[in-house]
Amino acid sequence: MNNVIKFQKPKPVQPPRQTPPWQKKALTLVVVIAAFVAAWAYFYLTQQPIAGMP
Repeated sequence: MNNVIKFQKPKPVQPPRQTPPWQKKALTLVVVIAAFVAAWAYFYLTQQPIAGMP
C-alpha cells in the first residue's frame, strides 16, 4: 500500500468547440426552407384553402 500523496499539475481544460458563423446561418436557412416545404405539403395534400382567400 502506498499512502503518499502525489502532487501533479492539473490537466489544462480545453475550451468548448465553437460553431462557425456560416454553419449557424446555413442551419437557419435549412430550417426556414423546411418550414415552407412542410406548409406547402400540408396545404397541397389536404386541399384546404387558406382562411380569407377565395
